[in-house]
Amino acid sequence: MAIERVRAYLEQYGAADRVLEFGVSSATVEQASKALGCQPARIAKSLSLKAGEEYLVIVTAGDYKIDNAKYKARFRTKARMLSAAEVEEHIGHAVGGVCPFGVNDGVTVYLDESLKRFETVFPACGSSNSAIELTLAELESYSRCAGWVDVCKRMEE
Repeated sequence: MAIERVRAYLEQYGAADRVLEFGVSSATVEQASKALGCQPARIAKSLSLKAGEEYLVIVTAGDYKIDNAKYKARFRTKARMLSAAEVEEHIGHAVGGVCPFGVNDGVTVYLDESLKRFETVFPACGSSNSAIELTLAELESYSRCAGWVDVCKRMEE
């Protein structure tokens, strides 16, 4: 089960006991914000994409989405979201529980600048009813991200 994989992964940071599990789904930004009682923007959603032959997870604020022009400028290719089957196979988590922790080897994680307006955010933890509250420094460290990118825009833009 992916949540156990994430817990085992977070153990190295002493954070496994901070994983929250809910009796309701937190698979979408709206569901997660309701389960946590926080604004949707603070949900750190993990987008699964493919750039050339590379698989990526881009963690962005809950009220943001990929900006195709910014993405293409940064990764030199059009943004291509993975299908649900591809996500599980190549990223290592099922849709609804995708997170930047315990991903498959070869997956590159990036954090989007949209997260920087918050002190803490809530990424999922490998299941459709889990999350963890992390500071940005913790998210950066625990995700082993390749860096920060600016490839998203507010949903209403």
